[in-house]
Amino acid sequence: MLISTKGRYALRVMIDLAENQKDSYVPLKETAERQEISEKYLEGILKTLVQQNMLTGVRGKGGGYRLTRAPENYTVGEILRLTEGSLAPVACLEPGTKPCPRMAQCRTISMWEGLDKLISQYLDGITIADLMRRDTGAFDYVI
Repeated sequence: MLISTKGRYALRVMIDLAENQKDSYVPLKETAERQEISEKYLEGILKTLVQQNMLTGVRGKGGGYRLTRAPENYTVGEILRLTEGSLAPVACLEPGTKPCPRMAQCRTISMWEGLDKLISQYLDGITIADLMRRDTGAFDYVI
């Protein structure tokens, strides 16, 4: 599993909006400048987030974007699934994939399923509110 810039930038934008929206919409230009992301590229990410009702957007003067929920109600897992399509470590576990004809004799499937479960549990346990905190040691994970 390799998280693309789209997924990483989506997380940065969600944190930025959570920290800066106060009682108004946050202009795209300001977010792009703070995050050092091209406005054009950011527009595509924001469009996806608006279509999935994670953000609301208003055009024109005083327009911009804002979260539709409180930061503690967004998980990293849901944002990455939305932007990446899947977090599955192997193709046979991707949602909507035809079952692998070798699954019955696959010696590694249970390992991949376990890894998939760990990834989901870990990322679904972290919220945007958690990422707003500057304590970077909070997400150390020991197996």
